[in-house]
Amino acid sequence: MTAPARDRGLGRGVAQLIPPSPSAPAEQAAAALAALSAVPVHVGDLQAAVVLLRATACQAEDEQLRAAADATVARLREAMGT
Repeated sequence: MTAPARDRGLGRGVAQLIPPSPSAPAEQAAAALAALSAVPVHVGDLQAAVVLLRATACQAEDEQLRAAADATVARLREAMGT
């Protein structure tokens, strides 16, 4: 199944806002969150992201990565109303 042209265009636009790979994962995540703040997402995707990010935050040695994961989890839970 392919995404509608509108969604593919949105994906390309969002990709332009995310720093390239040499930047830290926390910086990439922050940019992605900023770019996607008004994009509708299925709640199941948010729930899966929360599980993965909680695991990342618990295991991360990098304090910046842990803080970004925790902040992202909080935003996702807020978006889900939990």
